[in-house]
Amino acid sequence: MAVDVLIGLQWGDEGKGKIVDYLADRYDAICRFQGGPNAGHTIYINGEKFVLHTIPSGIFREGVKNVIGNGVVIDPITLRKEIKGLEALGVDVRSRLKIARKAHLILPSHRYLDAASEKAKGDKKIGSTLRGIGPTYMDKTGRNGLRFGDIDGPNFKEKYNDLKAKHQQIASIYPSFDFDWNEEQWFESIEFLADFERVNCEYYVNDILDKGGNILAEGAQGVMLDIDFGTYPFVTSSNTITAGVCTGLGIAPSKIGEVIGISKAYCTRVGGGPFPSELFDENGKKLQDLGHEFGATTGRPRRCGWIDLVQLKYSVMINGVTQIALTKSDIMDNFEEIVVVDRYEIDGAESKELPYDLCDENYKPLHRSFKGWNTQLTSDKYAMPAAFVKYLNYLEEYVKVPIPLVSIGPEREQLIVR
Repeated sequence: MAVDVLIGLQWGDEGKGKIVDYLADRYDAICRFQGGPNAGHTIYINGEKFVLHTIPSGIFREGVKNVIGNGVVIDPITLRKEIKGLEALGVDVRSRLKIARKAHLILPSHRYLDAASEKAKGDKKIGSTLRGIGPTYMDKTGRNGLRFGDIDGPNFKEKYNDLKAKHQQIASIYPSFDFDWNEEQWFESIEFLADFERVNCEYYVNDILDKGGNILAEGAQGVMLDIDFGTYPFVTSSNTITAGVCTGLGIAPSKIGEVIGISKAYCTRVGGGPFPSELFDENGKKLQDLGHEFGATTGRPRRCGWIDLVQLKYSVMINGVTQIALTKSDIMDNFEEIVVVDRYEIDGAESKELPYDLCDENYKPLHRSFKGWNTQLTSDKYAMPAAFVKYLNYLEEYVKVPIPLVSIGPEREQLIVR
């Protein structure tokens, strides 16, 4: 069997959690393959809101295994809090959750370095969530990291102290500031997590496949935050694209099956960095208000803009997307005019390619307008307004990928299955 992949095609916050939850009972396992507690996957079940930061979004489905893969970085305090919150709701987390031994741990000193570095950048800061993600990935690639499987070793505390000392030496170049290290809680959380099943992720997931099972790999953030192909340097510290599944879980490229891309019917971005289709007018404010566009993890307001099809097609190309789920289509119900970016003007010439550097190059997004549908969308695919169908058809024609799922609200059932 194959590993299907679900990824965000924009700057994150596309609604991946809901779609994973909807699809989860079709799979034997849901696996997170990158990122850390900077993710915020929101799920609504029976009117109740759940936000997951590290745990895969299939955790609510009985009989489905959930794996935190080796490509993820784990903050023990955050993960413990997340688990306890789910257990308080009656979710059997202990039997459903597996944690890769090779996943790296976020130390309190990683968070300190993150905050110190961001403070030092002043108005040039990149918009870090200050959760220690970047410094942890730096230690991983620098071959200094502490991994989840190390908790079983006799010298775990020694490794911790050595890494902390290294971080304190690095931090000496920055001005000091007040910081809650929370070390006691960190070690208490390590003891708590020691009761959960630790797996050799590469063997675990391939064994599921060899036995005829199927897996859904769940990404965090979005393509435009990928360390290689995003709007560098305003990006995250991992590969958010399909290729990251192979290194983040330990599977061969030939094992990849369907690639399901998630896109909003418009665009949002949290924090700094280039955002070509951003709106600074009443339409941008309307999208923010109607869409409740505030970060699930940070609470920061999201910048809003029209959907950027040049960017979307770029994401489809890089990831080999085979189908798209379009979310928050209902937010567009009350617009007289719907606008899309479908080409750029770069140095005076029109182009359907993204510039090399969206931060500095001379470009201008060019628009195409559609008549709005001005009615409330329902889950009845036969009752879709003609204007909405025209809009969907144009999106499919432009990116050359079908859109079989259209989300029209936060609940599981609020979907148009085309």
